[in-house]
Amino acid sequence: MNTTPYCTLITLILGMTLIACDSGPKVVEAMPSGKQEEPLFQHAESAMGDNSKDEHLVVVNEALNTDKYTYLQVTEDAEDFWIAIPRREVEIGETYYYEGGLLKKHFHSTEFDRVFETVYLVSGIVKASGEPEEMANAATGGHPEISPAQVVLAEGSIKISELLANRAKYEGELVKVTGQCVKVNPMIMNRNWVHLRDGSVSDHDLTVTTDANIPLGAVVSLEGRIALNKDFGAGYKYDLIMEDAVLK
Repeated sequence: MNTTPYCTLITLILGMTLIACDSGPKVVEAMPSGKQEEPLFQHAESAMGDNSKDEHLVVVNEALNTDKYTYLQVTEDAEDFWIAIPRREVEIGETYYYEGGLLKKHFHSTEFDRVFETVYLVSGIVKASGEPEEMANAATGGHPEISPAQVVLAEGSIKISELLANRAKYEGELVKVTGQCVKVNPMIMNRNWVHLRDGSVSDHDLTVTTDANIPLGAVVSLEGRIALNKDFGAGYKYDLIMEDAVLK
């Protein structure tokens, strides 16, 4: 008796069953690869369309983890799309909050060997069911309150309040500041965007571009050149900014 047709049928049924079982929400780890993952937070555009609004509440449907990033397939107002964040653990089916986002088109992930037609780059997300203090920090861009006692100015540093009050005086000058890192957007336009607060002004932080890797919460001294009315495009426009800063 020729059993070949039956074997073929059984193989097809098993294959279809495996596909059906694999169709639900999931978290997938990238397979090891000799290729280096392309930096996501480079060559991005400002967000466009419905995703350009500042605040988002999304439900996570799927998560793809790599060494550096987590890709999330999310739903907001019946619309499904992908976002990418620095790697972290998330809960499938949970609702998260985030602000802003940069759009990257036709991004090829070497680790997954797939093309994301559009992916929004987000600096971080917060669980919507989190503690009130956590949600309050998220609503203000994750900036904790900083008191002057928490930041001791290094020798030669000026207060951020002094810098803001005398912008014209410091334009083009090399300036040193000391502050706590309250927010970081890594490797956007080939530089890290660090936000510093020193407690001298309560409603403003100083944005600094640097090659240095500054961890969130660290108190550091940075020296860089002050620029006014700087427009980098992609929504990165600043009345005052410190550029090309180095750790001191």
